[in-house]
Amino acid sequence: MKILVGFSRLFVAALFIFSGFIKLNDPLGFSYKLQEYFSEGVLNMEFLIPYALLLSVFIVIYEVLLGVTLFLGYLRKFTLWSLLLMIVFFTFLTFYSAYFNKVTDCGCFGDAIPLTPWESFSKDVILLVLILILFAGKKYITPILPSPLHKWIVFASFSACLVFAYHVLMHLPTFDFRAYKIGVNIAEGMTVPEGAPEAKFDYFWKFNVDGTEKIIQTSGEYPSVNGTYVGVETKMIEEGYVPPIHDFTIEKDGHDFTTQFLEREHLITIIMYNLAKSEAAGLQAVKTMTDKAIQQGYEVIGLTASSPQAVADIKKRFGLDFEFYSTDETALKTMLRANPGIIKLEKGTIVEKLHWNDATQLALPAVARPKPIVIPQPAPPVAIEDSTAVSTSVPE
Repeated sequence: MKILVGFSRLFVAALFIFSGFIKLNDPLGFSYKLQEYFSEGVLNMEFLIPYALLLSVFIVIYEVLLGVTLFLGYLRKFTLWSLLLMIVFFTFLTFYSAYFNKVTDCGCFGDAIPLTPWESFSKDVILLVLILILFAGKKYITPILPSPLHKWIVFASFSACLVFAYHVLMHLPTFDFRAYKIGVNIAEGMTVPEGAPEAKFDYFWKFNVDGTEKIIQTSGEYPSVNGTYVGVETKMIEEGYVPPIHDFTIEKDGHDFTTQFLEREHLITIIMYNLAKSEAAGLQAVKTMTDKAIQQGYEVIGLTASSPQAVADIKKRFGLDFEFYSTDETALKTMLRANPGIIKLEKGTIVEKLHWNDATQLALPAVARPKPIVIPQPAPPVAIEDSTAVSTSVPE
């Protein structure tokens, strides 16, 4: 029992510290995951969405500190009960997400180790068993150092977590595990390799045969049935290959400019997923930086999911001298943990990513000014003679 408790103690402590640190590296990303859980379609707790970032920082720091106190054998009763309550809650949450297919990735290990809902639930069940073992053998959880030293270690850990969280929020995550990390070519990330497995579906065809509803299952081929076709439903039985980048587009006025911009040699993209939530100080920093970039010959565009009216208002208010294009909000949040933020591209390859706080650090050596991409203008309406006009002439 002593050996089993010792193993469980080290394993649970290490996993909580690792999981907490991975999320602490990207608390903004974890807050997006919490917002997904709080949404109407999941837990229906939308009143908590404005506090998602605060809760994110609190949860991940608490998770790290529980791992530290368990490893030290400090505050044994408090630590064990906290671990139990936390794992019971998350076991329920991951089961709910998996069973009802509400959230496809729990975010337990951030973007470092994506887990399916059922994998997340299995992981939590294992942790629950190990924590129950710790309860059963809690007499074997003894302090490894004198109590005064434990207090200082916990305090130092708490302080280090706060400093690290502040740093990544004011800049960018120190470790980037996402598909848009520096060095990635976006066009290549969207490519499906030849011979990649394709998704497989079952088709359920519904027919009316002599007044009776009949359903026939096939792998896609249309069944031969003497009846009236009513409808068809599909069910994915095997997921095919999904490229790392699959939701990135650059659009304007119904036209897709993704390929054109990913071929540009020197492109500065300003990422603002929601203009209403963009920080004023950040927009001022972006204005200064983009003016310099344009003077140096760079092409500058803005990517946002906001409406054209919001774009027009922001451009007028801050004097932004570049065009905005539409991109999916989730893709923009994944690309960069800043609103606004800066990504420098060279022929589709990400060479720099910066928070607006670091806008002055962007390297902008002079380059040849590119030919502008022409945005098609809508054709003017064509005057058509009204053939239905009533004649006013008087017949003889």
